[in-house]
Amino acid sequence: MAWFRRHPPAPAPHAVPNPSREGAVAAPVHGQAERVLRRLEWTVLKRLDGLLMGDYRTLMRGAGLDLADLREYQLHDDVRHIDWNVTARMQSPHVRVFTEDREMAAWFLLDLSPSVDFGSGQQRKRHVSAEFVAVLARLFTRRGNRVGALLYGAGVDRLLPARSGRQHVLHLLHSIQNRPATAEGAGSTRLADLLLAGANSIRRRSTVFVVSDFISEPGWEKPLAQLALRHEVVAVRLTDPLELALPDLGLITLRDAETGEAMLVDTHDPAFRRRFAAIAAEREDALRAALAQAGVDTLELSTEDDLTNAVMRFAELRRQRTRSSAGGGLPQHLHTARRTRDNAATRH
Repeated sequence: MAWFRRHPPAPAPHAVPNPSREGAVAAPVHGQAERVLRRLEWTVLKRLDGLLMGDYRTLMRGAGLDLADLREYQLHDDVRHIDWNVTARMQSPHVRVFTEDREMAAWFLLDLSPSVDFGSGQQRKRHVSAEFVAVLARLFTRRGNRVGALLYGAGVDRLLPARSGRQHVLHLLHSIQNRPATAEGAGSTRLADLLLAGANSIRRRSTVFVVSDFISEPGWEKPLAQLALRHEVVAVRLTDPLELALPDLGLITLRDAETGEAMLVDTHDPAFRRRFAAIAAEREDALRAALAQAGVDTLELSTEDDLTNAVMRFAELRRQRTRSSAGGGLPQHLHTARRTRDNAATRH
């Protein structure tokens, strides 16, 4: 069930803007976005400046196209950069070294479907999503990098081209905060549409954040894996504790926020709560397995999370990825050949 909250009727659908003009001159920014960003700059970004300690590069890595050198493979090198012709000639694995782009781009593929409006506490998933995006976008843009976004409601209907600067971050935050609510019963989320739109819109290799609760119709797994072949993809999964376990609240009505379907359930029944928890656990396992199979990093972001801690978890995730993503993927016979050669050199 896509969860559990009645929404006000949506206003008339707005026209999809022309991407060639969108963001060229930012519209006047709502004061609420300015207040939120200023609060985040004081309460989160200032703390991160001290905690990251120069690890900004781990958050967002550039990718170059210019070949700079060829050298022997080292542990943790990306196996995709192995030059097999040189490896065959030299009888040892060699990798291509590229000049890294100084300018990098980040894209946010934002699921703003009705299920993201749920929250069992003071925070809704949409609020957590907006603040996470604002913090990361500000971290990137104040170092001269560009950020862009694709917004999904009942479909992909907003594109903000990648630009830099604080004003652009305010424009992005304003677009999320003031987006009209999707009408209840508009239908299930099709996350595959958002991922395919991202693949078609993002031309240069970028860091792509897919920010969603992943409550969607099936079929998004393959587009996500294809997106990860070209870009550095991070799945930012929005969660709420009430989606995993129900408390004893007696008789309540559960309403699917996307289809409008409602069901009266008795949460006082322990057997029902156990069945609910078991189904939720199965879904968790299946979702995590699908994300792992797609080959993307995953950051789980709860409505109860501290935002600073969430960004620090993401930084640690990227450090681990840097250390282990390539080295662990080297074919075993290449590891064996390297150890044999190193041992021979030591003996001599």
